[in-house]
Amino acid sequence: MRLESDFIGELTIPDDALYGIHSVRAVENFPDKTAFRKEWYQAVGTVKLACYNTYQKFKQAALQKYDDLPVKFFDDEVIEALIINAQKVSGGNFFEHFIVPAVQGGAGTSINMNVNEIIANSSLISLGKKCGEYNFVDPFEHANVFQSTNDVIPTALTVAAMKMLIQLEDSINTLRHNVEKQESKNRNVLRQGYTQMQAAVPSTFDRLFSTYNNALSRDWWRVSKCSERIKEVNLGGGAIGTGISIPRYFIMQVVNELQHLTGLPVTRSENLNDATSNLDRFVEVHATLKAHAVNLEKMVNDLRLLASDLFINKQLIIPQRQVGSSIMPGKVNPVIPEFVISSVHKVYANDQLISSLCGQGCLELNAYLPAIGHALLESLELLIACNNTINDNLVKGMDVNKKNTLTDVTYFNPSVVTALIPYVGYHKASQLAKLMKERSLSVFEANNELQLFEENLLSELMKPEALVSLGYRLADIK
Repeated sequence: MRLESDFIGELTIPDDALYGIHSVRAVENFPDKTAFRKEWYQAVGTVKLACYNTYQKFKQAALQKYDDLPVKFFDDEVIEALIINAQKVSGGNFFEHFIVPAVQGGAGTSINMNVNEIIANSSLISLGKKCGEYNFVDPFEHANVFQSTNDVIPTALTVAAMKMLIQLEDSINTLRHNVEKQESKNRNVLRQGYTQMQAAVPSTFDRLFSTYNNALSRDWWRVSKCSERIKEVNLGGGAIGTGISIPRYFIMQVVNELQHLTGLPVTRSENLNDATSNLDRFVEVHATLKAHAVNLEKMVNDLRLLASDLFINKQLIIPQRQVGSSIMPGKVNPVIPEFVISSVHKVYANDQLISSLCGQGCLELNAYLPAIGHALLESLELLIACNNTINDNLVKGMDVNKKNTLTDVTYFNPSVVTALIPYVGYHKASQLAKLMKERSLSVFEANNELQLFEENLLSELMKPEALVSLGYRLADIK
């Protein structure tokens, strides 16, 4: 065990632990078991790497300009060690030493210090020193150089979110593409339309799938714009965005370095105080995620209902994914829609949490960034998972039984007389519908009694393509 101290006191730390006293205090203070998100951890490593690279360039520029430097820079070997180990954190290494939980107080200071301690101690090992020998590489003086929790952690959240937004965009587009395939494959396949869970006028499966295709297209477009909404970061702004105690060279260059490292369109905010104080950009982006969640829920709810045993002559068949009951043999449940519905309701809950906590920001800072960031990244992960499983385990294997055309069912549905209103008016069409309903007659049988239409004309009007055509022309009824 090694002994570490801060201005509060001393604690013993395992000799081989890359974390230190500040991380241990956080664990003691925040007894939460929710794991911190690895994507965010890696993004902190990337942001630190941008800071160390910029520091190195700042040192080189200063040495070229001044013979007698007004400040003392780190030795090159320390800078190189910081760079190497920040790269490792960016790649996901040492994550087992990140012990701070997701739910915490302190605006993210514990996140920052846990990573600082990991980078400092792994750098010490690289230099042949022991963990905790901070007189050589210090979590504050070296690992946190020209940084603040208040600019590093929200910037890292932005990087992590932007990377996941790219994944979400791709997953939506893949799903949309396969829904479009179902639309093309089932063109003009007649189905019964429903409003308020009651039989309505006829429709087709391609029209049903087109509604999902269009909704997913809107989702894809909205998500593709999200990175634009959060691209401004406050890195270099320091504690509250004023850049106090940070060289101007660093402030002007560090975001460019981050952009180069990530390939993401991150830019330095023109108002670093605003970017530090206000988090409405995350509220806006999550609102887009909520809209996508709503569309996913609507789609899988529909598919689950159409494929359910409530439909005796069901046309839609969804893949059987797993045994559905421990007591009822042969039962198979719609587990993919159920997973999606469970997931999107978590997204709805996260939306409320993000909105509420972003509004809790006070003056120069929002202390609840850790919870806000965790909820945002969780929603992104859930929606990526939902799109992938809908695509792979539902839409790809979904089938429409074209032999069961529902033509007979359609002709026995009183709502089919809606197509006849332009020819005989609402009231006479109602007489036909009433007779069909009272005596369980088809539209043809009811017409034989009421004699509203010639048989040939009614047959033309009842053709599937006529029933689902977009409106009518005056020439049609002339």
